[in-house]
Amino acid sequence: MKIYTKTGDKGTTSLVYGSRVKKNDPLVEAYGTCDEANTMIGLGVGHLNGEFFEQKEALCEIFHQIQTILFHVGAELATPAGKEVKWKLEEEHITRLETWIDEYDAELQPLSNFILPGGHPAGAAFHVARTIVRRAERNVIAIGEGVSPNVLAYLNRLSDFLFVAARFVNQQLGSKEKGLHAE
Repeated sequence: MKIYTKTGDKGTTSLVYGSRVKKNDPLVEAYGTCDEANTMIGLGVGHLNGEFFEQKEALCEIFHQIQTILFHVGAELATPAGKEVKWKLEEEHITRLETWIDEYDAELQPLSNFILPGGHPAGAAFHVARTIVRRAERNVIAIGEGVSPNVLAYLNRLSDFLFVAARFVNQQLGSKEKGLHAE
């Protein structure tokens, strides 16, 4: 299979089932932003190569599951209204995120003020992924009707998980969180 098809040379792309839309269509913006978040998560995991902490392998497995689900979320968003979605985001995917949030957050110091994103390159990448997921959420809202409510709930919870994961990774790798400076 060739990587290039030339079918998008005039600014359109195919949705699932073959219908074509402009590349700036809100659906394309939404699933493209999910793809961007997925890529940033991959970068964060890549920054963990060569690092060690007790829960690293378990956390990397969680991120593998999340990346797979985000890929399917993109496919769900790329499925035109009225067509069968081959893989649907279920309530259990959202509940699983909530469980992970609670587990990892329980190991963190409670926040007493806002923190600035940053820290270890992996933690910083997860903070960036969090903001990309928030943008994906806004893009999905812009689509309006026809999007599964589970997609919005999943993206909302995913951004929360990424925040906790960034803090957890930074803590495990000895990168202190920085708060805001008073002016």
